[in-house]
Amino acid sequence: MNKFSLNPEMNFEVTARFIAKGINAPVTGEAYAVRLFDRDIFDNDFIGESGLDNNGYSKISFPHAAFGDLANLETFPDLYFVVYKNGTPIFESKVMEDVDLKVIEQYKKGEGEVIDLGTYLIDV
Repeated sequence: MNKFSLNPEMNFEVTARFIAKGINAPVTGEAYAVRLFDRDIFDNDFIGESGLDNNGYSKISFPHAAFGDLANLETFPDLYFVVYKNGTPIFESKVMEDVDLKVIEQYKKGEGEVIDLGTYLIDV
C-alpha cells in the first residue's frame, strides 16, 4: 500500500483501455464486459468485472483483502483479463506474472490505489 494511503480499507482499481483494430476508436457499448482474474496453480480466481466507458476504459475495483495481506505476500498475483462481447470471449490478455501492486500503483485521493494495465488493440 502506498505510504500516503490513510485508509487501509481503500480499494485497488485496475484500469485498461481497449481500442478497436483497424478503426482506432474506443471499444464501447453494453455488449462488452471485461473480467479480471488471478491465475493460480489449481483454479483461477475471479477478481471482478466491468463494462467499458465512452473512452474504452474498463475499471475494476477490489479490496486489498482480495489477495490477503499484500504487505506479507510471499508471491504476487498473476493477473490477466478477458474481454467479452455479448457473453462470448473475444480477447484474452497475456498473464502478467508476479504483479507487484505496491510498485505500480498510483494513489488517487479518496479512491485508493490505481493500477493501469495499459491500452490494447482488439478485434471487435
